[in-house]
Amino acid sequence: MKYVVILGDGMADYPNQTLGGKTPLELAKKPNIDNLAKLGKVGLCKTVPEGMKPGSDVANLSVLGYDVKSCYTGRSPLEAASIGIELKETFVTARANLVTLTNEPNFEDKTMVDYSAGEISTDEAKVLIDYLAEHLNTQKFKFYAGISYRHCLVIDNGVIAGDLTPPHDITGKPIKDHLPTSEVGKEYLELMKKSVELLKDHPINLERIKQGKNPASSLWFWGEGTKPSLDNYKEKYGVDGAIISAVDLLKGIGKLSGLQVIEVQGATGNYDTNFTGKARACIDALNSGKDFVYIHMEAPDECGHHGDSEHKIYSIEQIDQKVVGPVLSALEKSGEPFKILVCPDHPTPLSLKTHVSDPVPFILYDSRKKVGNGATAYTEQQAQNTNLYYDDGISLVKAFFDKN
Repeated sequence: MKYVVILGDGMADYPNQTLGGKTPLELAKKPNIDNLAKLGKVGLCKTVPEGMKPGSDVANLSVLGYDVKSCYTGRSPLEAASIGIELKETFVTARANLVTLTNEPNFEDKTMVDYSAGEISTDEAKVLIDYLAEHLNTQKFKFYAGISYRHCLVIDNGVIAGDLTPPHDITGKPIKDHLPTSEVGKEYLELMKKSVELLKDHPINLERIKQGKNPASSLWFWGEGTKPSLDNYKEKYGVDGAIISAVDLLKGIGKLSGLQVIEVQGATGNYDTNFTGKARACIDALNSGKDFVYIHMEAPDECGHHGDSEHKIYSIEQIDQKVVGPVLSALEKSGEPFKILVCPDHPTPLSLKTHVSDPVPFILYDSRKKVGNGATAYTEQQAQNTNLYYDDGISLVKAFFDKN
């Protein structure tokens, strides 16, 4: 039996007035996914436990079948694992975004323009993070470059500030009400202010401005955590698996859980990602003996954060055409029974430009059964109409791996 999860990060949404009261899933042309919905079980799953924030860290761990209430220690430590940072028990880590803020002279008066600094390239970002590290690293604080705008700060003998706001939650908003105020948070704030002065005249930013791109004008810290520990996935669920993603978060989860992390050239974490390459990597992994592959695609989530309905719909269509279609065809040709789970980790509504903890629509498709439960397409409303509901990710994953 082969198992494939096709995870469209943030793919679910709310009905949107600018889309005629429809959602991107309702408008996207996705014949392969809709056919799986007709022949599989469609329903809703609560991937974010009550009381926890609806981050991609919590939600993806949930879709992988982990009890996040017991194993979750923060987002940035998972990303640190991907970067290759050896964490001590005394370390605290924080995500360090390169962001674009407005130009007011007083830091507190600035507004969050872009949480991703115009989706800055990894090569550009590494130069900037290395430059900031030269000036800001101390015995206590050390910076490490990651991918695109996503980087890591490690604090030796650190303490959790507890009042850090994800920058994608405040796009277009003044930052003054979202700055850290705790004693530890004030140290973060001082680093952010210093980064503005260091970055404002850097040649990379001057060139980005010249090209009409958003500059990386500041650091922004969030997603604190401590050294994580995840159960080995093969021991937990009895499958030899792999994970495919463009982002450090999922790569870190893969490394910590013992899943093979497969790199795909041209994987960007946005709608210009190499969808075809991800499908090919999945097929190759299955052909080489893997039982389970988790394909994570960040694109719908990024588009949701930017309020970009056109490219969110496009991303869903690309997932259908370039990932689901080829993977499904390869599995059918193999002659071996297989199961496919299609779902987002959490919704990222275009109208809110951030994550919500609402239950997500899913498809559980079993090649041996091909018996639907009333859905004619994969949409939020049709998933609700079936009345099939799992109140946590563990229950969904157990149903996915059930061989009966």
